[in-house]
Amino acid sequence: MTQQIAPYSPHIGFISLGCPKATVDSERILTRLRAEGYIIAPNYASADLVIINTCGFIDEAIEESLATIAEALEENGQVIITGCLGARADFIRAHYPEVLAITSAHAYDEVIAAVHQHLIPPERPPFAQVLPPQGVKLTPPHYAYIKIAEGCDHHCCFCIIPSLRGRQVSRSLPDIMTEAENLIAAGVHELLIIAQDTTAYGRDLKHQLDFWHSRPLRTDLATLAQQLGMLPAWVRLHYLYPYPQLDQLVTLMGEGVIVPYLDLPLQHASPTVLRAMRRPAATEQLLTRLDHWRQLCPDLTVRSTFIVGFPGETDEDFNQLIEFLSVAQLDRVGAFTYSAVEGAAANQLPNPVPDDIKQARLAHLMTTQAEISRIKLTQKIGQKITVLVDEVNDEQCIARSTADAPEIDGTVIIPGAWELEPGDFIEVIVTDSSEYDLTAEPVCD
Repeated sequence: MTQQIAPYSPHIGFISLGCPKATVDSERILTRLRAEGYIIAPNYASADLVIINTCGFIDEAIEESLATIAEALEENGQVIITGCLGARADFIRAHYPEVLAITSAHAYDEVIAAVHQHLIPPERPPFAQVLPPQGVKLTPPHYAYIKIAEGCDHHCCFCIIPSLRGRQVSRSLPDIMTEAENLIAAGVHELLIIAQDTTAYGRDLKHQLDFWHSRPLRTDLATLAQQLGMLPAWVRLHYLYPYPQLDQLVTLMGEGVIVPYLDLPLQHASPTVLRAMRRPAATEQLLTRLDHWRQLCPDLTVRSTFIVGFPGETDEDFNQLIEFLSVAQLDRVGAFTYSAVEGAAANQLPNPVPDDIKQARLAHLMTTQAEISRIKLTQKIGQKITVLVDEVNDEQCIARSTADAPEIDGTVIIPGAWELEPGDFIEVIVTDSSEYDLTAEPVCD
C-alpha cells in the first residue's frame, strides 16, 4: 500500500501596524491568502515568509515599522512590505535592501502577486468556498471595522495621506450594507465605520439604489447611517469632519439610530495655527455648533485629537487651545506632539518648536483634559447605562458604554465574577469613576 502524503500549504506570517484603516487592509489581504489556501503562521519560525503592513504617518510609527522589519528579517529572512510606509520604497530599500517586495497601501493585488512570486501557491484546492462571508477579521468577534471609503481630498500641510492613499473613493452603499449584514450574521454587535474623511462619504458617487426599498436614493453619510441604523448593532462613526451635514448625523444620534459619539479631528483651536495647517479655523463657530449638537443629542459624547508644537505655535496659540478645551468640555481627547513627515508641506514652515517645549505643552494639555474628564465621569455616578462586554475573567468584566470606542477610550469595569460573555449587552449602574474609566455593577431585575 502506498502512503499518501498530504499536500503542503505554505505558511505566511502577518504583522499589522497602524490605524484601523490599515487593519481593514490587513483583513482583506489575509482573507485572500486564506481563500487561496495559505496558512497563517503564528510565529516567525513556522512561517515561509512574513508580510508586514506598515505605518508611516509620524516618526514614531516609522521607527516602529523599521524595527519590525529588522526583527522579521533577523528571525525569518523572507519579508514582504506593504502599507503606508511602502509608498517610500527607496527609503525602505536604503535601510533593508534584502526585503523581497514593497507595495504601497491597499495594494491588495500587488501583495498577492508578490506572494505568488516568492512562495509556491498551495497544492490543495482554494478555500474560498469555506471562508465565512465576513472574511478574516483581526478584531474580537463582537465588533468590526467597516471602511466605507479610501483616500482623502484634503490638503492639510502636516499630512501626506493623499499622496499615500490617493483621492477619496467611496464604496457603494449596497456593498457596505452587504458587508454589515454578513458581519452581524457572524455575531458582530458593534460596527465601527471608518474612512480618512467619513463625513465626505458619497461625494464622488452618483445616486444609488435603496438597499431596502429598491428605489433611487441619495448617497451620503446620513443616508448610509440611516440604513446601518436599521441593523441590530451599535453603529459608531469615526473621523467626522465638521461639515454642515453633521447636524443630520447628530439628529440621528439623538433619535437613537446610531451611537451618540462624535469623533471630530480638530487638531488645534488657534485660528493662526489652523490656517497654517490648512484646516478650518472658525473656532468660535465650532463652540456654537457644539452647544447646538448637545441640544439635539443630550447624551452626545464628543471626542477629538490635537497636535501641539506645530511650527510657529506660540505660547498665545497654545493658551488658546487650552482655553478652548476648558470651554468646549470635550469628553474624550487624544493629543500628540508635531512630528515632521517626509514630503509634508509643513516641513518648510519657519519657527519650529523645540522638543522640550512640545513635551511640556503636551503634558499641560493632557493634565488639563484629565481633570475635565474626571469631573465629567464623576457626574455619571448613580446613572444607569447600557454597556457592551469586551472581556470576562474571574475577577472582573471589562465593558464599554456608547461613550467608549474600543482601544482608544475608557472602559467600564464591573468587579466580580459574572455569567457574561464578550459581546453581551447589559444594563449597569455606575458606582465609581476615575479620570478615564467607570466602575459599575449590573442592574439586577
